[in-house]
Amino acid sequence: MIEYIHECLRAKVCKQSCKEVSPSLGIIDSQSVKSTRSGGICRGYDGGKRIKGKKTAYHSGYHGIILTVVVLAANIHDSQAAMEVISCLRYRFNRMIKIVADGGYRGELIEKLKATLNWTLEIVLRKDNNRNFKVLPKRWIVERTFSWFESYRRLCKDFEFNTNTSEAMIQPVMIKIMLNR
Repeated sequence: MIEYIHECLRAKVCKQSCKEVSPSLGIIDSQSVKSTRSGGICRGYDGGKRIKGKKTAYHSGYHGIILTVVVLAANIHDSQAAMEVISCLRYRFNRMIKIVADGGYRGELIEKLKATLNWTLEIVLRKDNNRNFKVLPKRWIVERTFSWFESYRRLCKDFEFNTNTSEAMIQPVMIKIMLNR
């Protein structure tokens, strides 16, 4: 039921901004979240971010609204998490042709997406020679979604034992964000 409400609201937000309901562009990224000691059996250590907990892989549309979410152990690499997320998207959006991602998604994932789904994976990298903050094209959309989630207690730290519950906590928050629009 909550998935149905989420999809209806997402369609309304897209129509309200004169966009198609089925997106042609998606942005994929993941976020590692600390979990409690009773954080379930699906916990791991993300060495890059030095966090022990779970990794939440998001695929959002152009408005920053979550299309698909998968919660995994934090020690899973981004490209492996991406395959989980993309397998959920495979037949849902017929207009999808391009996915934007960061450097963690380089490698065989690009060829695999092109061969299986005929989707293009565009990697947007930041330039390390510039020390000043610079907004990366299209990637800022999913980063903004991460910042929306930071103000919700159930999402800034993972208290859930099951990953299904962790995934289900995201949908009511997205519904609230869409209703505020």
